[in-house]
Amino acid sequence: MKKINPVSVLKPKYDFQNKEKIILRDFLALERTRMSNERTFLAYLRTSLYMLLGGIAFLQLRDFENIRWMGYVAIGLAVVLIVTGIVRFYVLKQGMKNHYTEALDALDDPK
Repeated sequence: MKKINPVSVLKPKYDFQNKEKIILRDFLALERTRMSNERTFLAYLRTSLYMLLGGIAFLQLRDFENIRWMGYVAIGLAVVLIVTGIVRFYVLKQGMKNHYTEALDALDDPK
């Protein structure tokens, strides 16, 4: 059975190489993508915190011992969500790093 690396699944499928000078429109698109990446990370963080709070609430219920397992599942999902959010954030951030460098160099170049 073939083992799948979880980080490789999250990497972009295409290795894009820019061969043209980046204009203002392209630079603004990179900024929008960066902000979108941050917003998505914050959504993962918010969701994982709510799952953590829900899991703790299920564990605190004294009269419902038979659904205590749901608390552990919710806490486990919270951990999975935050790890997934962090990995996705940094994979996209690294993928955009070379494009930002090119964009800033192109804007600074007076040609």
